[in-house]
Amino acid sequence: MALGANLGEARRTLLQAMHRLRQFSDGPLSKSGIWQTSPVECPPGSPLFLNAVVGFRPRPGQTPESLLARLQELEREFGRRPKHILNEPRPLDLDLIAFGGEVRAAPKLTLPHPRAHLRRFVLQPLAEIAPALVLPGQRATVAELLERLPVDPHMKPVRTIRGKPLKRLQRARRTVTPG
Repeated sequence: MALGANLGEARRTLLQAMHRLRQFSDGPLSKSGIWQTSPVECPPGSPLFLNAVVGFRPRPGQTPESLLARLQELEREFGRRPKHILNEPRPLDLDLIAFGGEVRAAPKLTLPHPRAHLRRFVLQPLAEIAPALVLPGQRATVAELLERLPVDPHMKPVRTIRGKPLKRLQRARRTVTPG
């Protein structure tokens, strides 16, 4: 599951959405850190995004279609409105990247996500939690796919996996003196 936001308090929105995703899982969540990234294929002047990835085991009986419906409902709760312009800025975007080995090619749902393997803003956080994952239809691992992509000059970690803001971690490292 990929999360993105570039309107409002994006960092706070992603953290709250990650918390809410627990209700869809039959076990603990695997959460990446939060990354600042460039908008991709968005209207000119779009703000930078914050992105993250969450992995989880769906609850028994949940299908990709039922999960997608619940994710879209969650997006609406966070203020997402029907889009008027392709890839316009949004308070929350939840993309189902994969659902186990399931493959779908329907108007409302394509699995795996058809462009996930081409998007650094998906693969970089995904590599934190599942670098050896091979997405359905791919032969390379997430880590290998990531190596092939161009660098995003705006991409940087905003929050670590452990949940501490990056600036606090950097300050803590500076204050430690060798014994």
